[in-house]
Amino acid sequence: MSDLDAAMLDMGRRARAAADALRATTPDARTEALHRLAEGLRAAEAAILSANARDVSRARDGGLSEALIDRLALTPARVEGMAVAVETIAAQPDPVGGEMARWTPANGLDIARVRTPIGVLAVIYESRPNVTADAAALCIRSGNAAILRCGSDCLDSSRAIAAVVTSALAEAGLPADAVQLVPVPDREAVGAILSGLDGAVDLIIPRGGKSLVARVQSEAKAPVLGHLEGLCHTYLDGAADLDVARRVVLNAKMRRVSVCGATETLLVDRAAADRLLPAVAADLITAGCELRGDPEARALVPNMSEATEADWTTEYLAPILSVRLVDGVDGAVDHIRRYGSGHTEAIVTTDEKAAERFANGVDSAIVLINASTQFADGGEFGFGGEIGISTSKLHARGPVGAEQLTTYKYVVRGQGQTRP
Repeated sequence: MSDLDAAMLDMGRRARAAADALRATTPDARTEALHRLAEGLRAAEAAILSANARDVSRARDGGLSEALIDRLALTPARVEGMAVAVETIAAQPDPVGGEMARWTPANGLDIARVRTPIGVLAVIYESRPNVTADAAALCIRSGNAAILRCGSDCLDSSRAIAAVVTSALAEAGLPADAVQLVPVPDREAVGAILSGLDGAVDLIIPRGGKSLVARVQSEAKAPVLGHLEGLCHTYLDGAADLDVARRVVLNAKMRRVSVCGATETLLVDRAAADRLLPAVAADLITAGCELRGDPEARALVPNMSEATEADWTTEYLAPILSVRLVDGVDGAVDHIRRYGSGHTEAIVTTDEKAAERFANGVDSAIVLINASTQFADGGEFGFGGEIGISTSKLHARGPVGAEQLTTYKYVVRGQGQTRP
């Protein structure tokens, strides 16, 4: 056994012990740890930004695109945003021990379905150092221990943030091993986590590119909460208001092109394309977005390049947008069923019936009506933060906050009943 394998197994054992201890802590203790974490992030801003500057410098030297550097980079405002997210999580009702339902069947038993922590979560993520704070806070709130494995590109930043997490846990009297960051960039550490660490890991959560998620789903020996690519669509219905369409599409694509909620394909009702598409396309082009369209779209916007079949399945994470004309809601739903990843879709329309048909027809984790796909975010849903946007259909779907990081058990109270 290599030294790394031994170290990872030890991390798993310590996480399991911490999970058992954390399960017995009070909501007030977990809340105190979160408040101390928020305070600590603000106090450590200079150290966090200094570490992040080293990560960004290495990323630029390594030729990382500016869009991906934007995902990596921290600013004073983003550090403050992490602290605010932690405070929002602290203010939420503690989900552990909450009764989901309670009833008494004919046998007289008092049966309650009660929320309980999952146990030990292994979170594997790339590029985004803020996930270190979000994941730590959500696991503390939900009573879970966490093993965090960040990408090598954000390792210095994540170490600085993890040091604050460890201090906050200790100051609140919680086990310091409740949140552990894998301290080395070795890829073998991912393989160790996927092995389940001798049964210590209860759930693996990948948050990253297609290749990472595919590897996790292929090799994991523990359950996986899937977060597939954000191949998000915005559909402009024939009854769309042009001003609303222009605002929503520009924001959905260009607010931040590197986030998983960025729109990657624009679908336009063929019957209203001449009214809607030219103005929407002009806004995007002015903002620096490259458009790739089907022949009908290119006929309306001549400076649009030709889309290939690969464009309909590409998560660009860049200022590039594919454009296709479709036959109404049914055409949009058919395209999304064929090419979508089940993440987030939006419709712009003034027709309530069309909106409902779209919402019912699209089987994605998030469906928005007259709003930007960039609202696909746990913070915007009021969760404070998120570990990811789950595209799974079992256990949790959409933004994964503290409540979604719990499972349940049945607590059955009797008065001496025996079964006949």
